[in-house]
Amino acid sequence: MKVPHPSRSHRHLPAGVRIVFEDEHLLVVEKPHGLLTVATDRRTENTLYANLTQYVRKGNSKSRHRVFIVHRLDRDASGLLVFAKSEPVKRALQDDWGETKKIYLAVVHGTPKETAGLITSYLVENGVHTVRSTRDSKVGKLSRTGFRVMKSSRGFSLLEIDLLTGRKHQIRAHLSEFGHPIVGDAKYGAPEIGEKRLALHAKSLAFRHPITRALLTFNSEVPGYFNRLLRSQNSAPKPNRSRGNAFPKETAQR
Repeated sequence: MKVPHPSRSHRHLPAGVRIVFEDEHLLVVEKPHGLLTVATDRRTENTLYANLTQYVRKGNSKSRHRVFIVHRLDRDASGLLVFAKSEPVKRALQDDWGETKKIYLAVVHGTPKETAGLITSYLVENGVHTVRSTRDSKVGKLSRTGFRVMKSSRGFSLLEIDLLTGRKHQIRAHLSEFGHPIVGDAKYGAPEIGEKRLALHAKSLAFRHPITRALLTFNSEVPGYFNRLLRSQNSAPKPNRSRGNAFPKETAQR
């Protein structure tokens, strides 16, 4: 789909950010890895949100134009994100978010025994800004992650992830507890093995336009980094045991 405003200057965008779609109501962009979506307590500048706000203001600091956060990607993940240009559009997008189709790609250590499956558990956040599965449905939030093995090579596998619920760090935690942590995941994986860059990419989004109700579908390319990993000479690592290799039976299905 072509961007409706090709004449708008992109000079306020950080390197690596690509405008995929834009109209008067919303923006769809592709975020590079290493860029924060929005400010944190420790970092408030050079975020995607701040740069997109400058972009829609065309460099005019007095402009009231801004973007609104609809959803987020982890700093070290890459891929597609949608931003609203008004509060009503933001609310409309979030109200329909359960119907939005969100597909991710991940390169993981090892090869799952099953070629496809569904990981289900209750996820709860702990005190160190990570999440884990719990048997207690009153404490954790129901989280469901579908997966399909697309390719396996040299001790790595490329998975297509169907994000059925959108919890914090859901994909990373589920794949780690599944015994196949994402390559480069220092928080949930085995940082002493493999690459430093997180191999997680938001590949596609499909949703209804909040105003026109037209079905919008966006896709991005497989990062070259993923292809390089699958061509590498790495051997399969030892199973990840830092967070356990199996879900509680009551909270997981595959």
